[in-house]
Amino acid sequence: MRLLLVEDTEDVADAIVASFARRGDAVDHVMSVDEGKSAIAVQDYDVMILDIGLPDGSGTEILRFARDRGSRAPILMLTARAEIDDRVSALDMGADDYLVKPFDLRELQARVRAMLRRRDETRAGRIAFGDISFDPAGMRLEIGGREVALTRREFSLLEILLASRGRVVPKEQIHARMFAFNEEGVGVNAVELYIARLRKKLASSQVAIRTLRGLGYQLVDEG
Repeated sequence: MRLLLVEDTEDVADAIVASFARRGDAVDHVMSVDEGKSAIAVQDYDVMILDIGLPDGSGTEILRFARDRGSRAPILMLTARAEIDDRVSALDMGADDYLVKPFDLRELQARVRAMLRRRDETRAGRIAFGDISFDPAGMRLEIGGREVALTRREFSLLEILLASRGRVVPKEQIHARMFAFNEEGVGVNAVELYIARLRKKLASSQVAIRTLRGLGYQLVDEG
């Protein structure tokens, strides 16, 4: 999952980035309205987390910019306790949720999962496909009832493939959702490495990853 975080308080931002990175999510962190707009202009995001109070304006400006560009990504606003009018305005402008500072990182994670479930039913709770069972919240994979350990990157890759199961996902799209801007040194061919590793983890299941040369990858049930 690829997230955009716009937050100018460094310790808060560092904690959020670390929290999502532990899941294998890619987080682009910027600190201003202008940087947020620039990121949205060149990258599609699965989720956006926007602070309302920023040095060069309001996070609602980024919200409006994203919606004007046609983005349907779930957007959560971070607000100070006194910003009631701003919260109401953000929701009216198309925000999906808000969280008042200070907050628990577990609640932030839960709210992001809830927004994604409302947008995409395939993310609702545990996902069963073939003989595998995948729990996005608990970061657990079971094959035939037996738990299989995944690294955070393997977890992220499987989540991406399961969200589009049965459909072909281009390598470039997988790369864009797995790696953040600060990982520019990781080339698109890194996807092949993680595909190979995940294939080994799924070898005992009836679920397989097909390679369609020149097109991408497809998760299929061969049972």
